[in-house]
Amino acid sequence: MPRAAPSRWKPLPVGVPLLQNGDHLSAGEFLRRYEAMPDLKKAELLDGTVYLMASPVRLDQHGEPDNLIQTWLGTYIISTRGVKAATNSTTRLGPDDVPQPDGLLRILPEFGGRSKLDAKGYLQGPPELAVEIAASSASLDAWKKQHVYRRAGIQEYLLWRTEEGRVDWWVLEGDDYVPLATCADGILRSRVFPGLWLDVEALLNEDGAQLMSVLRRGIESAEHAAFLKKLVPMG
Repeated sequence: MPRAAPSRWKPLPVGVPLLQNGDHLSAGEFLRRYEAMPDLKKAELLDGTVYLMASPVRLDQHGEPDNLIQTWLGTYIISTRGVKAATNSTTRLGPDDVPQPDGLLRILPEFGGRSKLDAKGYLQGPPELAVEIAASSASLDAWKKQHVYRRAGIQEYLLWRTEEGRVDWWVLEGDDYVPLATCADGILRSRVFPGLWLDVEALLNEDGAQLMSVLRRGIESAEHAAFLKKLVPMG
C-alpha cells in the first residue's frame, strides 16, 4: 500500500514518493520529490544521499549568526559589480550533489563565473564561495560538505562553527582545500574576491560594527579597485 503523507505535508502528486532521510537518489529524482513537498523546510543531496534538515533553528547558534554573515556578504556585493550573493539556495553541483548552502557568492557567467540559473531557477554549477553556519550539523558541514564542495570545484569554503567559536576558511589549491592564511592583523582576505575581508574576532563576538568597518576597508582597498577593473563583461 502507498505510504500516507505526514499530516504537516500536503498530499503528494500520484506516483511521487516521499523524500526521506537516507534515501539514495540522483539529483533529478531528488529535485522531483523535493518540489512535490513545498512544506519541507530544507533538504540536501550530498554524495547521492538525502539529508533532511528538520531540527529547530536556534536564534543564538544559527539565526543571528546567519543574519550577520548575510549582511557581510550583501555589503560586499553592493560595491562589486558582476558579483551576486544568495542565501539558502538549492544548488545543482552534479549528478549526486544538490546542497543548499547557508550563503554563497558567485561571479555572474557574463563576467566569467561558472554558475548559472537553469530553466527552473536553480543555480547550476559551482559558485566561487560557499558559506555554512554550523551548530548541531558541524560534522556534516565540516566533512561531507567540504568533500562535496571540493569535488565540485568551489574555490573557497567558509565554515563558522558557532558552538565551538571557530571559523574555518578553505581555499582550493589543485585538488585539495587548504586553510586560508590569517594575516598578522587577524584578518582573513579572500583570494577569489579581493576586498572581502573578514575580522574573525569581530565575527565570533558578533561585533557587527567592527566587522563592517574592516569590510569597508577591504572594499576601499587598491586590491578591490584592481579586481573591479578586471571584472568586465565578456564578449
